[in-house]
Amino acid sequence: MDAELEQILDDIGPRLRALRRDRSLTLESLAATTGISVSTLSRLEAGKRRPTLDLLIPLARAHRVALDQLVAAPATGDPRVHLQPVRRRHGSVLVPLTQYPGRVQVFKHVLSPREPKLVTHEGYEWLYVLAGELRLILGERECTLRPGEVAEFDTREPHWFGPAGSDTVELLHLFGPRGDQAVVRSPAPS
Repeated sequence: MDAELEQILDDIGPRLRALRRDRSLTLESLAATTGISVSTLSRLEAGKRRPTLDLLIPLARAHRVALDQLVAAPATGDPRVHLQPVRRRHGSVLVPLTQYPGRVQVFKHVLSPREPKLVTHEGYEWLYVLAGELRLILGERECTLRPGEVAEFDTREPHWFGPAGSDTVELLHLFGPRGDQAVVRSPAPS
């Protein structure tokens, strides 16, 4: 085994321990979630057992992270992301900008006019208008956002968004799991 591969494997245990501790999980609670025994988890974290896919996949699911975050796979050399637009009904286009299920997902959306239909689901959304005008309905409230304006809301509230008129609207759409919210940092007043 070459030195680089050996180092990647040696770094997985401490990364697993840090991830578990950052989430304030005990070995027992993680064992209950993953079905992996406490002793196996302990040996993985201590580097006394080699990680295998049948161990890492349940851990990645439990921590809601991509497998490559556990492994810290080496960079492939090409930093460009090759986007795959998805054509939706009514001429809308969705472009996924991130690939990490379970974490905040980012999309570029081009929405064509359509009839409002309020929906609810688990999560939290942020909308940033790039071009056009966005009509946002949240429960009984309604507003229009223009380029550069942002909205954020809990998706358990009935909502709908789309073009405010007969033209398309282009936006950045961030969707996160329930409990994730944007944190705005600004310099302290002097």
